[in-house]
Amino acid sequence: MKAQNSAIALHSIAVSDSRRTGSGTLAAVLGVVAFSLTFPATAWGLEGFGPWSLVAVRSVLAAVVAGGCLLALRIPPPDRAHWPGLAVVAGGVVIGFPLLTTLALETSTTAHAAVVVGLLPLTTALLSALRTGHRPSRTFWAAAVAGAAAVLAFTVLRSGGALTTADLLLFGALLVCAAGYTEGGRLARVMPGWQVIGWALVLCLPLGVPAAALALAHEPVRLTAHSVTGLVWVAAGSQFLGLVLWYRGMAAIGVPRASQLQLAQPLLTLVWSVLLLGERLTPAAPLTAVAVLVCIAVTQRARG
Repeated sequence: MKAQNSAIALHSIAVSDSRRTGSGTLAAVLGVVAFSLTFPATAWGLEGFGPWSLVAVRSVLAAVVAGGCLLALRIPPPDRAHWPGLAVVAGGVVIGFPLLTTLALETSTTAHAAVVVGLLPLTTALLSALRTGHRPSRTFWAAAVAGAAAVLAFTVLRSGGALTTADLLLFGALLVCAAGYTEGGRLARVMPGWQVIGWALVLCLPLGVPAAALALAHEPVRLTAHSVTGLVWVAAGSQFLGLVLWYRGMAAIGVPRASQLQLAQPLLTLVWSVLLLGERLTPAAPLTAVAVLVCIAVTQRARG
């Protein structure tokens, strides 16, 4: 009887873990879909806003949405020990990545930028391994490095054998964003993921408001359907909703495995760049994205 009860208990635990993994994977996938629209939305936003205005205003709008949710649900502030980690999330995800990628998109196409940012999963996995001490399997690393190598080869070929200023900005964005993802994934294990990004956004509000006022005073603004839609999406969709889903997914399935799902982001962004921006793709872009998708399948099967 005891053996039967133990078997039932183990089965229940396995089912619970399976459901948690499934819901976590779904949340991470939806987060990637939200992120894949970020570059096209940013390109739309730049049609009516300067780069500094776009970044500052999106931060403020996202903070207002997040702060409203925190207040409505009467969420108490995080413990003092969590604030340094939230500062890393704020610096990397709320400020650093949006600013550097927006500046890059002034001279780079969204398709090119999207494929370069395909290096983000490997960068995140590396920083996560250093930060947490977790060691994924060799198969995992082999597939991740293969995907990153494909992206790097694409970047160098597209740039004529030399990296451009936009490429350097994008690589800098990878580092700061990976740091924010890693720290956010760690915090999402001890507090709900939406609260992680919510408090990180609120933390930036005292800086974002004066920055937005200053930028709007010095950069021209032209309100159009595209520019307003782009601003709203990068603020509410990418900066808040997408990150809520992303951190929830990372907490459920782990930072390394979740980060590899983001290898699909370049392919999705390529689709949006054609449909929304009318960009023309070179054969290398979809081929690189497909190669990256193969690496995703391997990393998701690898046990680490």
